[in-house]
Amino acid sequence: MAAPTYEGKLKVTQTRSVIGGKQNQRDTLRSLGLKRIGHTVERDADAVTLGMIHTVSHLVKVEEAK
Repeated sequence: MAAPTYEGKLKVTQTRSVIGGKQNQRDTLRSLGLKRIGHTVERDADAVTLGMIHTVSHLVKVEEAK
């Protein structure tokens, strides 16, 4: 079975602090490239990125990049 394909880019913005969060959530935000509240990065919408966003969905805001 082939892996699903995704197109486009996502804008991911950190909206909440990782203080008091689990270590894997801190590591996931760092892997996404987020460093502080209000920081925004643009990432490809692939399966790996979507999985990371799912892990920290309560700490970030996701929009479709134009």
